[in-house]
Amino acid sequence: MHLGALRKGPRNHICDVGGISVGNAVDEAVRTGVTVVLPEARAVAGGEVRGGGPGTRETDLLDPSCLVDAVDAVVLSGGSSWGLEAASGVAAWLGARGRGYRVGGSPLVSPIVPSAILFDLSNGGSKNWGEEPPYRALGKAACERAGEDLALGNAGAGLGATAGIYKGGLGSASIVSESGLQVAALMAANPFGSAVMPGTDRFWAAPLELDGEFGGRGLPGGAGGFAAQHPLLGTKANALAGANTTIGVVAVNADLTPAEARRIAIMAHDGMARAIRPVHAPVDGDTIFVLATGAYPLGPAPRHTALSVIGSLAADCVARAIARAVYEAETLGETISWRERHGR
Repeated sequence: MHLGALRKGPRNHICDVGGISVGNAVDEAVRTGVTVVLPEARAVAGGEVRGGGPGTRETDLLDPSCLVDAVDAVVLSGGSSWGLEAASGVAAWLGARGRGYRVGGSPLVSPIVPSAILFDLSNGGSKNWGEEPPYRALGKAACERAGEDLALGNAGAGLGATAGIYKGGLGSASIVSESGLQVAALMAANPFGSAVMPGTDRFWAAPLELDGEFGGRGLPGGAGGFAAQHPLLGTKANALAGANTTIGVVAVNADLTPAEARRIAIMAHDGMARAIRPVHAPVDGDTIFVLATGAYPLGPAPRHTALSVIGSLAADCVARAIARAVYEAETLGETISWRERHGR
């Protein structure tokens, strides 16, 4: 597969993939938010859940053996199980505009909106919403704000996130090739594990950093032997161990099938392993969705080689996006940001 030179995209976020827009909405008082990824046209999709405590909606239909082979949006939300209602707001917004899966000659459409949530209920925000949690309204508001400009850090689904002992957030990264391939990831980082090497100010994803996108500090000089350190250093083990989950979306402009999109989602999870330690824990709900817009033809053969390349690039983007999420986050309440602790 000929790619030519690789570089990060002009925005270095998921909207570097043509036909993708993103909307964020937050409730500052609740300390929570929603992020919606909207493809311009229905997109082939896949997904993979690796965490032991997931909260998801419409992931079963992403199985390649199921009827529906494209989706209308993907939603990432705070709020734990309450946050799943954000997808209802997004579906209502899409349906009112005639966007969705259409059966035969029916005048109605059924918007297909897979979603995943993270736990941000213990971050000190006001959760006294009674019978009207804010997530449906936040989902619709995120759709209204969708575009190609994307705030990172304390934005959207990342507003109330924590990442180990640091403030978590929303992060994104992209890679583009001279031949026209576009791959990017958008991650809401709220892991039980640490994105930072214990005892240092360096990110686990440091070897994959491009152009100082998360501080440019590289690897710690002379450091090593992390495999001999306790895996829970720098994690939430001494806080609320169940308040976790990293969720995200990989977008690619390749003409993938649903089965191929799922394979990319599986490979993309390797990026979490490169950026977080430990990862995919029993108390995480780690989930990655893949959207393929189809503008970049892979050609007839060998597709397995092309998929291997795309999956590897996707994993790299996931790792970079997670580090950027923590790097761009700002202190919120009692949760200190990486920037405040270590300087910009």
